[in-house]
Amino acid sequence: MARQTASPLPENTPVVSTSGDEGAAVAAASAVKKSRATKPRTVKPRTSKSAAKSAVSNAAATPAAAAKPRAAAKPRAAAKAAAGGGSATSESPAVKKPVALRKRPRKAPVTGPVTIGRSGFTKLKNISEIRHYLRTSDTPVFFVGATAFNLLGLDRWVRGFSFITYYDSWDGNHPRVFTPTEKPYVEFESGEQINNWLLSNHEVRAHIERRTPPGVRPQVVMVFFDEETERICEELDYELILPSSELRERLDSKIVTTQIADSVGVPSVPNVLTTVRDWDELVAVAERAGLGQDLVIQTAYGDSGKTTYFVTSEAEFAAIADDITNVEIKVMKRINNRPIAIEAVLTRQGTVVGPCMTEITGHADLTPYRGGWAGNEMFPTVLDDESRHAAIALVRRLGDRLGKEGYRGFFEVDVLLDTDTGDVYLGELNPRISGASAITNVTAGAYADVPLFAFHLLEYSGVDFEIDVEEINQRWEDLASEDEWSHMVIKHTSHTVERIDAAPRTGRYSLDHFGNLVYTHHDYDWHLLGNESDAFYLRIYQEGDYRWKGADLGILVTKAHLEASHGGLTLHAKYLIDAIRGMYRTTVVEGEEPAPKPAPAKGK
Repeated sequence: MARQTASPLPENTPVVSTSGDEGAAVAAASAVKKSRATKPRTVKPRTSKSAAKSAVSNAAATPAAAAKPRAAAKPRAAAKAAAGGGSATSESPAVKKPVALRKRPRKAPVTGPVTIGRSGFTKLKNISEIRHYLRTSDTPVFFVGATAFNLLGLDRWVRGFSFITYYDSWDGNHPRVFTPTEKPYVEFESGEQINNWLLSNHEVRAHIERRTPPGVRPQVVMVFFDEETERICEELDYELILPSSELRERLDSKIVTTQIADSVGVPSVPNVLTTVRDWDELVAVAERAGLGQDLVIQTAYGDSGKTTYFVTSEAEFAAIADDITNVEIKVMKRINNRPIAIEAVLTRQGTVVGPCMTEITGHADLTPYRGGWAGNEMFPTVLDDESRHAAIALVRRLGDRLGKEGYRGFFEVDVLLDTDTGDVYLGELNPRISGASAITNVTAGAYADVPLFAFHLLEYSGVDFEIDVEEINQRWEDLASEDEWSHMVIKHTSHTVERIDAAPRTGRYSLDHFGNLVYTHHDYDWHLLGNESDAFYLRIYQEGDYRWKGADLGILVTKAHLEASHGGLTLHAKYLIDAIRGMYRTTVVEGEEPAPKPAPAKGK
């Protein structure tokens, strides 16, 4: 997520953030083949602004003998988008002939009231009936992505929900996660590519066919997709239950978002939308708008802060002039702020708003990128009651306005709290699932009603429903002060390229009597964590994979508070990071720094 920070970067370097928007996000970050590949693979983080938090993904490579891995030999590998998928290159080994799939008859469109389940009712009228519908519907819904991180655990509520991923964090032991076994060498360029590769894969298509009842049209959801994804789904007769790629691309623009927000009185940080040719013109524009000379400049599109610049002088302007001149930009007044992430769903009944979360960004223990997104936290004092109410009202107003653009379903909003004045401003819009979804779907509000994403599924179900948006939002706002969740994405922060010889398992971890973090047992998700002594680690890279600067190793989820009041990480957070890193054993393949000497792995 892009945000304003309290101090300028040296030499006006753009704020960099990699990996998830899913998400994971976020997201993610990168994808490469395992050790059986004939040569290592590179992954390039997504060019869209929320690749970092929306789809947290990975990169793994296989070293050629005595040759340096391409995966992290150069910074570009850490800069390319999360686990993307495309078609195999000419170097790909031959693959098995795709299985023959029967032509599935298209599900008839819903044109009027339909009977829902054995009860015979034609409209879902309350949360109880919605829960029943989700638990009994036979419509399969597949989340497709590099990892299952963003919506992991949603299958607890939704009978037909499952995951198709490039990386299998459970080594084949998760009953709702499917990963194809044949993954020939492909150099992915984006999160969209990996999803397109997965949807086109013959094993994936056969899996979807097996899981889909006759006459039912399977539904597909993902963080990143494009026009090619839409063409693939149309050809295979899958229903992509998301707003169109064209609409999402337009709304992704910071310029368009600001204009839409202005039209309904949603306040942004004092700004002006303009085009400038040189420093003098920028100064003149800023002075007329009353912005001063301590400025934040954003271009329309950018990857989680990569195109957010801080300018106070002509010299700083000159360093980025090629990026911000003669293109439309947003010029903002610099403020001291706290960034807040809020997810929401626009339904036919109105906008349902999730909890307010802070962002964990830029900590050197987690990410090598200054300003890089590395997780989220939700706790009772994220915002005071007045600020929380203002932030939720802002998101609802923006969400309702998006409906006039033809948008419906899930989205995420970055809100900026001015810590000097208490004013709440729109930061930016991410029209997609985000990395924050991992927390949104386990909060007290989710368990009081249904997870936030369930309202998205309802909106695309073709079933009529009725919900009291005012009541739900009020209840969730009240419950927001009674829960605490955190997660952090742990990256490889050194400049070395290393082969992973051993990696910690995905599952539940806990502090023992001596204060050591130890693996306690296998688990499918983090929903049953009880206290701050417990944690769930979702491994991304495993044995035989490679890690390099910026590569996502995994995601740790806990109910403990991770960011201290002084802005740094808590001692507990630092210990958790060190403990997880200590469970990796690696061999340096290339790099100026020696391989780390991890502590002995703990666990049963």
